[in-house]
Amino acid sequence: MQTIPVETLPNAPGPSIRVGDSVIGEDAIAGEMQFHPSTDREAAAKAAARALVIQELLRQRAEILGIETGSLHEPDERAIAVMLDQELQVPPPDEEACVRFHAAHPERFCEPTRLKVRHILLAAAPDDLDARDEQFKKAEGLIETLKQHPKRFDEMAQRFSQCPSKDEGGSLGWITRGQTVSELDRALEPLPEGLHERPLPSRYGWHVVVIDARLERQPLPYTEVKDRVAHELTEQATRVALRHYLLALESEIGVEGFTLADDDVDGPLMR
Repeated sequence: MQTIPVETLPNAPGPSIRVGDSVIGEDAIAGEMQFHPSTDREAAAKAAARALVIQELLRQRAEILGIETGSLHEPDERAIAVMLDQELQVPPPDEEACVRFHAAHPERFCEPTRLKVRHILLAAAPDDLDARDEQFKKAEGLIETLKQHPKRFDEMAQRFSQCPSKDEGGSLGWITRGQTVSELDRALEPLPEGLHERPLPSRYGWHVVVIDARLERQPLPYTEVKDRVAHELTEQATRVALRHYLLALESEIGVEGFTLADDDVDGPLMR
């Protein structure tokens, strides 16, 4: 079995990597790197090597158990998931642990901030710079008019908005994060009530925005989120169990040229 010298690996994370009797070579690591994008090539190579070591440990464990999980390059994710369910056996958290976790982390279990929004969309494609400049100036003019005549918003929405909401006076109703495009979500979230003094950009154009009301995030009582709490605790316990499981496999099967002990194995096992 060929051993590949460390200097041939692309910014190699360590010596040639051997998992049991299998060698993870330069081509495998280079091919895997595309699934681990990073501005740092060394970090990408390390992440690729980590993923391949984990996959090979799981494949060899499955082989011992008589489970077919495909190859290193084409792993059967479903078969591996079934094997892990059988092997890890993570018990569900008890009620006392769930209540304690909820009390310690109320910020994780909140009703999201809700905004009552009206807007006027002046449409312009992202790559049409002339149109965006023209629509921005028009939006600024509408804002100046609305500062003096706020009751004209419905009229202005009907006349100028290119969103279907114009038929409702520009009203979007009550919205939460995730109900608009991401760039508008981010811009809306911190706004106070009232007419915003600047047009807000999105991929669709410029938005003249009024926040009619805000309802800030509120912690939810345990009884309303007990299933979410239990799910989060189960996920945490599963990650811990998986780490110990992989470290045990590393010790049992043997890995040379890479170690999971000093690495974060709490990540996606498959690409």
